[in-house]
Amino acid sequence: MIYAFGDFELDARAVELRKNGSAAPVEPQVFALLALLAENHDRMVSKDEIIEKIWDGRIVSEAALTSRVKSARAALGDDGKAQKFIKTVHGKGFRFVGEVKALSPRTSIAATSSAPLTAPLTPQQSKKPSIAVLPFRLVGVAGPYAAIADALPDELIFELSRLRWLFVIARGSSFRFRGGEPDMSEVGAALGVRYCLTGFIEIVGDSIAVTVSLADTRDGGVIWGERYQSKLDDIYDIRSQIVASIVSSLEQQISVHEAQAARLLGPENLDAWSAYHIGLQHLYRFNNQDNEAAAAMFERAIALSPNFARAHAGLSSARFQDVFVQYKNDIAAARMAARVHAEKAVDLDPLDPFANFVMGRVHWIENNVAGGGAWLERAIRQSPNYAQGIYASAWADTVAGRASAARENVDLALNLSPLDPFRYAMLGVRAFTHFTDGEMAEAARLADEAARTPGAHVLIAMIAVGAHEANGDRAKAETWARNVRERNPAVSRKEFFMSFPFEHDDTRERISKALEAHGF
Repeated sequence: MIYAFGDFELDARAVELRKNGSAAPVEPQVFALLALLAENHDRMVSKDEIIEKIWDGRIVSEAALTSRVKSARAALGDDGKAQKFIKTVHGKGFRFVGEVKALSPRTSIAATSSAPLTAPLTPQQSKKPSIAVLPFRLVGVAGPYAAIADALPDELIFELSRLRWLFVIARGSSFRFRGGEPDMSEVGAALGVRYCLTGFIEIVGDSIAVTVSLADTRDGGVIWGERYQSKLDDIYDIRSQIVASIVSSLEQQISVHEAQAARLLGPENLDAWSAYHIGLQHLYRFNNQDNEAAAAMFERAIALSPNFARAHAGLSSARFQDVFVQYKNDIAAARMAARVHAEKAVDLDPLDPFANFVMGRVHWIENNVAGGGAWLERAIRQSPNYAQGIYASAWADTVAGRASAARENVDLALNLSPLDPFRYAMLGVRAFTHFTDGEMAEAARLADEAARTPGAHVLIAMIAVGAHEANGDRAKAETWARNVRERNPAVSRKEFFMSFPFEHDDTRERISKALEAHGF
């Protein structure tokens, strides 16, 4: 890292102090002191900390410390009277008060005197998304709540690090960008990241508001933003909810943005990661044509990078759709392909939540819903805010007749990811929980909403048929039945129960009768 201030650069990696691009001689211990103060320019550094880090905790005299500070000031053209760069906090320590900018080695003063702060893509940028979470800014009088500006970003860094597909910059580096309005291009160049999450916390009276923004460091464009509000008394109770919501939203927003960026590349320029994200975009449109396009993209990603676990997981998910929605005539072959690629994904990266998620769903199409439970639990353990994994557990609970557990999980999934591509399925599960409990009016309302949600496949429309019929509204049930026949004239109760193997006999019988009433 390079710290620039005034006419100076302090290059921590090269152990060099430069003035106007030329090396300025400085003793090693004095350089270490300058580096310690510049790196921590947002706070006072105590005398004890200086002694601990510069002298390794050895006992030194006050005169020795004063001498090093004097030499550090002299190297910068400063002195104890002017204190332009190093300010004495009497009796306590010292603080670096010069305006500091953190730069990467490619963006030093000499290198950028005639060029903007841009840099070629780093390995992290070219292969998979990378993000820095900066400390949040405080607005208002924070009082005892001041720590939240560091605590929330710190928790976010920890939780985002669970996402195996995302490279997350550690706190020690991202927290160097403290105070003021950060320049996204500088953050991107200094830390080698594609995305940057910033936020500010506003405290007014007894209320607190947290506003966050996700930006692309290449052009500074804001991709996503959200605002959360609560009472100050509740902030420590709901901070986990805020963190969970942000993590889930970032997982969605970054994936969408990656796919959009990949589409700007010519087909011949697609790398494995770009092909994978375009595949996801097709996968989540939930129709036969797009599912095949998704499979082709995942196969391309695997050809380019055979050990790319997520590409194998994506291909497994595409073949799962072939079976679950019966896109293919050869169901057995699609089922086998789903298992082969799920096993490969888990073998390559056993800690990836998506790999465990697809392994769990393979068990569904093998008529072993209970057997998939352990894999779904693993996915959620590895990423507690993984909305799709939580939804999948809710689905499994639903077909097992555990409506209460299913409702709790599906509500959590909907709250974590309100714009999820699986929203239609989440609503369908919610409808089933009411159907199981005999609450037919609510089941019909939610089934209707599920069937109208973008991406909903034909089996979701069949849920609407059954729910409206059970609720006594034959006209609406028949409207959805016509929709089903137009989309797939051959579908029947047999196909429906292959995909939804209800273990609760009463629920299965009621759905069966409702579908039979409309010719299925």
